[in-house]
This record gives sequence, C-alpha cells and structure tokens, in this order.
Amino acid sequence: MDWHGIPALWCGALGLLALVGYGRSLAGMTRAQRTVRVTGRIERVREPRDGGSEKDGIAVVVRFQDPSTGEEFTVTNDGDCGDPITTAWVGREVGIHYPPGRPHAYRFTDQLQAGRRGLAWPNTALFLIYVGLVVVASIDWGWPWALVAVCGPITGLAAFYLSGDRQGTEKRRAELAAMVPVPGRIVAVLRTVETDADGDVRTSRRPVIAFTTGDGTAVTAYYPWGLPDATVRCGQDVTVHHSPADPADFTPDLAATRRAVTGDVGCAIATLVVTASATVAGVVLLCLAAAD
Repeated sequence: MDWHGIPALWCGALGLLALVGYGRSLAGMTRAQRTVRVTGRIERVREPRDGGSEKDGIAVVVRFQDPSTGEEFTVTNDGDCGDPITTAWVGREVGIHYPPGRPHAYRFTDQLQAGRRGLAWPNTALFLIYVGLVVVASIDWGWPWALVAVCGPITGLAAFYLSGDRQGTEKRRAELAAMVPVPGRIVAVLRTVETDADGDVRTSRRPVIAFTTGDGTAVTAYYPWGLPDATVRCGQDVTVHHSPADPADFTPDLAATRRAVTGDVGCAIATLVVTASATVAGVVLLCLAAAD
C-alpha cells in the first residue's frame, strides 16, 4: 500500500472526530455547554498555616445559588475542588461550575466563561490534520514547504498579537502608574516538596501576603513569584502596590512588573522577526527550486 494511505487515514479519522465535535457543539450537547456556571461570593477567609502546602490554596467559605432551583449552598474549597483560590477577600466573586442537577459536585474555576462551547477536541483535531498535511507536503515537495507552512501562520499570529499587545501595553502601564502603595505583611510561607523523574527532591517556597486596601478591604493572597527565597520569612513587613479598582491586581515590586510588561513586547517582536525571516527563507528556497 502507498504510504500516502497512512496520512489519509489519519486525516480522515480526525476529520470525522472534528465533524462530530462541531455538530455536538451546534446542537448544544457538549459537556461544557451543559455545565452549570454560577458566580459565588466569599463569606469568610482563613489565613493559610505557615509551612502548609501551596496546592491547597487559601481556605475560604463561599455561598452560591443554583439557578435551576433557587436553593443556596455554602461550601468550602477543602480538598480537590478545582482551581486553587490564590487571592481572596470577603465579598469577592469567584467562579463555580458543576454538572446539571449536581451542585454538590461543584468545582472552583479562575475562568468561568472559558471553554463554554466545548470546542477543545474538534479544534485539536483540526490542528492535527494540518500537521499531517504539512508532513505530507514536506516529504513530497521538499522541506522548505515546512518552513512556509509552520512559520507562516506563526508570523501571522505574532503580528496579530503584537498589534493588540501595543495597546494592551499602554493600558497596563497606565494601570501600574495608578497603583497605590499600602503596607503588607507575610502571614505564611508555604512549602511544596516534589520529586522529579530522576528521584531528586525539590522544595519550593511560596509566601502568602496580607494587606488592606485604601477602602478597608482585607486581602489575603499568594505572593507573586520572583521574590528571592532566602529573604522570605513569616511576619516580614512589605510594601504592596495595588490597583484601586481591583485588589487582585497587585505587585510587591512595581519596577520589576514594569520591566516584565516591556519584556513581553520584546518577546513578541523577536518571535515576529524570527518566524518572518524563516518564512521568507522558505519562499526563496521554493522559488530557487522551481527555477531549477
């Protein structure tokens, strides 16, 4: 059998999977579409125990209402309950989702609206079909086709991202300029012990900070990464800069955050230059091959 039959079967099977997935989404039958999504409100916050596990998140008590019955539930995030809550204050809204008719099977989520249409699998199938076509084209027509087929779309995505990122960068800089400093304190240092594939044990430390905003909101949150571990201790006083509009938007190092914003733009520009150069190189090589 000709080897082209293998990628043909690959693309056919994945195409069928994509059609079924998109059909289920249009019919509103995907699991994501049937999932109940509600917004809960934090009623109580408990500071983490010093030396506890980072994976547990900040312990909270949340109240939410089942839209189908109107019944209210008061739940906690003890155990495996979805995404850990890393920033909390009394009154903050948090996302919760659960299967229809099963509010006791609730899960917390950072992105309540993400994946509502259930298109992850069919979109992945389309991507794998594209990969199969690129492989076939590269084998049949030469490897420069791979440069064009891979780097071309990445260049387009990078250009699209960069055009929007420039506006986002200016907005973020304005948000950082509007942040106000308040005193904070490290209330716990969490420890996570992990063993890698080689059997080496690695211990990471994550501070938890507490601060009060100008309007009196008491916030407990995981400290952002980047603070040298050797300088962290429970009870240490720190200065926190936070957005007046959203206490979850805070930083202990305003200068470093500003540098990171600029670095994101630099990475996008570098990606655009590299992928565009590779695309042009692929087109030039294809033109030279055609001329021969």
